[in-house]
Amino acid sequence: MSSSLILLLISFTQCSATERARDMNAIWTIALKEFRDALRNRWILAASLLLALLALSLAFVGTAPVGNVDVSMMQVTAVSLASLSVFLVPLIALMVSYDTIVGEIERGSMLLLLTYPVSRWQIIFGKFLGHTMILSIATIIGYGSAGCLIAYNTEITSVDDALIFISLTITTILLGSAFISLGYLLSVIVKERATAIGLAVAVWLFFVLLYDMALLGALVVDQGENMKADFVNLLLLFNPADSFRILNLTGFDSTAALSGMSSIAGRAILPPEFALLALASWITLPLLISGYIFSRKEI
Repeated sequence: MSSSLILLLISFTQCSATERARDMNAIWTIALKEFRDALRNRWILAASLLLALLALSLAFVGTAPVGNVDVSMMQVTAVSLASLSVFLVPLIALMVSYDTIVGEIERGSMLLLLTYPVSRWQIIFGKFLGHTMILSIATIIGYGSAGCLIAYNTEITSVDDALIFISLTITTILLGSAFISLGYLLSVIVKERATAIGLAVAVWLFFVLLYDMALLGALVVDQGENMKADFVNLLLLFNPADSFRILNLTGFDSTAALSGMSSIAGRAILPPEFALLALASWITLPLLISGYIFSRKEI
């Protein structure tokens, strides 16, 4: 009796492992398809080249105002790239992902995809993985080439310089992944691509420009009476772009001084780990909501 029970448990474990392997294979197959399709997309290739070109340009001219002052070239370039990433990377991520679901539904290819033995959750996660791979490669090539160029032209590159640049690259990928998730959410709630692209532009404007303008206006009107520092820091976490800024412009003492935000960093109540957690939440929650809505969406 006991041996039969053991054999049943082993069979169940093997079956579960097989199913998990099958699910991962399906996700990777979809991800690789999205990866290949994205590589053939000239607009995405142009965006990747633009990211690399701007990173290299900042590596050449971003340190011009420094002159003979003893300031790290890599840290100055990292601050410039952090300011650039807030505007460019979310736009690239949204343009990649806004029609992921609604576009395939309009073209009829989603019905064909659903005839295969894959679940809708696997489609969402597979496409997200593929798009994140594209964004990661573009960021690593663009910022990595700039970092290597700076290290080659600099006599001494400190460990702090390397850590700052690596942190910038990783958090830029996280920022792009957050906006890819937001793009997926837009793509599953609309019925037309035209609506999706309009909402994508609106989301970009809101998080990159309007949110901070509204927060600044509220601070000016409040004059520090009700909106205290801890509350303002908490509000910043509700914007993935601001979470990215906190990590890169105030996360290190040297970059905070170069960006002119050292006083803000000194008054920051929330540690950088909170900004990192907020950025991870902006990746996870919209993606899970997208998968839930898509799993119940009629096609």
